[in-house]
Amino acid sequence: MEKVLHKGFRYDTVPENYVFPPGERQKKLKASNKSIPVIDLAGQTHDEIVNQILEAGKHLGIFQVVNHGMGSDVMSEMMRVSKEFFNLPFDERAIHYSEDLYKPVRLFTSTGVHDIVHFWRDCLRMSIYPVEDFKQYWPENPSNLKDAVENYAHGLRKLSTTVLGLVAEGLGLHRNYFDGDLSGEPMVSHINFYPPCPDPSLTLGLAKHCDPGLITLLLQGNVSGLQILHNDEWIAVDPVPDAIVVNYGHQMEIVSNGMLKGVNHREITNVEQSRMSIATFIQPSKEGLIAPAEALHWEKNQPIYKPFYYREYFGNYVANLGDKDKSVEPFLVKCA
Repeated sequence: MEKVLHKGFRYDTVPENYVFPPGERQKKLKASNKSIPVIDLAGQTHDEIVNQILEAGKHLGIFQVVNHGMGSDVMSEMMRVSKEFFNLPFDERAIHYSEDLYKPVRLFTSTGVHDIVHFWRDCLRMSIYPVEDFKQYWPENPSNLKDAVENYAHGLRKLSTTVLGLVAEGLGLHRNYFDGDLSGEPMVSHINFYPPCPDPSLTLGLAKHCDPGLITLLLQGNVSGLQILHNDEWIAVDPVPDAIVVNYGHQMEIVSNGMLKGVNHREITNVEQSRMSIATFIQPSKEGLIAPAEALHWEKNQPIYKPFYYREYFGNYVANLGDKDKSVEPFLVKCA
């Protein structure tokens, strides 16, 4: 159980297995006037919303949504019980620790695989939707966790369907284009806990990576830590009250034939406060066939990617530790 980072006390120093080589440590955030779009899903016309989502995807690969239909009480309760879980006595959390990558609920540190250097986070990974398939596996303690997760899962499922429908419209596809296998993998949430770090210059919460799926829906607390890479600058995605962050994953870039960008991002550490975030992944079914949408092919926009099964991509993604370019390389169309 030494592999779990958070044991209920503050660290005075960064343990050796969490210290990154100098060239891999977090650089100081450059000053940038770039801001992350905040899209109001209730206060604008439908066409304005679709256009803003499309433009955010073309230029940044990320945006935040407000007035999205999920109550602030549902979000705040989900965050509250998540914090309560990580405040449980160590032994009560430890029963969920596992190195079995296929368990529907497991606690781990770093990425949960055999990292040479560990990232400064613990994570409770939970399969959350369809609810009836996974509720039996969710932790019994805190006692109200199951109700909170169920309400949150239903709210996120509805929001993901709405967002994917708007994206499809923006691309000129049928509104239901992303239904079925393209978003058919069970929804999984990573409840991330980043304890206060005694020296943030030595380590990272998570290193640069692009999520492998279609979209990720992120509930942030009130402590900033998420950054995206844009034009070789790291830009902070600061929390907005009652917002959900939506970032495009690599499959969205592939299906849109490069029109929308799967965003590289990372998590930095904080010396003063702990930080919590809840990331939920919308991914294709493992046996789903992935290819650029045919409606996006024309003479000057030939497919960049060959068709492949998502399991093929995902295996390559894991082997290459989330490196976007290496993960997709076997599936690129080679020019004659």
